[in-house]
Amino acid sequence: MKKSDFYFDLPKELIAQTPLDQRDHSKMMHINKNTGAVEHRHFYELPDMLHEGDCLVLNDSRVLPARLIGTRPTGGNVEVLLLRDLGDSKWECLTKPGKKTRTGTEITFGDGQLKCEVIEVLENGNRIVKFQYDGIFLEILESLGKMPLPPYIKEELEDSERYQTVYSRELGSAAAPTAGLHFTNEILDRIKEKGVSIAYVTLHVGLGTFRPVKEENIEQHDMHSEFCMIPQEAANIINETKSRGGRIISVGTTSCRTLESFSDENGFVKAVSDWTNIFIYPGYRFKCVDALITNFHLPESTLIMLVAAMTGRENILNAYKIAVNERYRFFSFGDCCFIE
Repeated sequence: MKKSDFYFDLPKELIAQTPLDQRDHSKMMHINKNTGAVEHRHFYELPDMLHEGDCLVLNDSRVLPARLIGTRPTGGNVEVLLLRDLGDSKWECLTKPGKKTRTGTEITFGDGQLKCEVIEVLENGNRIVKFQYDGIFLEILESLGKMPLPPYIKEELEDSERYQTVYSRELGSAAAPTAGLHFTNEILDRIKEKGVSIAYVTLHVGLGTFRPVKEENIEQHDMHSEFCMIPQEAANIINETKSRGGRIISVGTTSCRTLESFSDENGFVKAVSDWTNIFIYPGYRFKCVDALITNFHLPESTLIMLVAAMTGRENILNAYKIAVNERYRFFSFGDCCFIE
């Protein structure tokens, strides 16, 4: 398939720049994955649309305040964006300006409670840095770091918790699993009261999720790897649901990729901590996931390709055309759809 097969015209003003005042008041397009039929709902209606015996799978990853602003010995500012923990106080990072951060460059953050040195420049332009600090690194990061919002969001976020899900707990993502941003604790309580099980998995979202597909033949796209975990408790809940014929409803493409990476041909999953680089596009047969809650994605992205695998390319492009006409809000702080 071609990258251009997933193009649609998206007016820039439909890319949401700020979250709604109330998380659960976003619009939700209800899409029949078999027929492509759509109806317009709101997210707070979700509990009424679920069935007793369903299982909702949520990604509980929490976004690192991974954007650090430091200074070089010459006084120039440097932005360091943490991408991957390599252990031994070493991180793979993006730095800006890159030309000013050669091997050996030292960078100081805050009043000096955190320092790092660039120890390697990778072929892709990323840097490996080694940090020096006293105390607990994540606590220092919480005090000095800023939220790494996606590149298409130009406005500063007043409340950083609005880029976290209410159930986030496993620190490690470079970006939020945004389908979960619509949930409130009250919505979760209503879902449980309905007799719906909730299982928590973890996939730490990497910035590769924003990387554009460059190859016209999408099968040649090199999918980024991300670390994920399925705890034994979650595996038990999911497998029990499958055994009794209940639906597995994935909240977000991250939960979906986690489940599909580690399920057998019958859709049963195993407890695991591992990396995945699964690339789901039309032609893929879903083994575990029966339905999907997800935001509206950008043209020609791996995310819209995954959604198209569930609904069919023509159905999803038609739904997206309707979303544009109806002025749905797109991407991280935007509206969502429920595909079943």
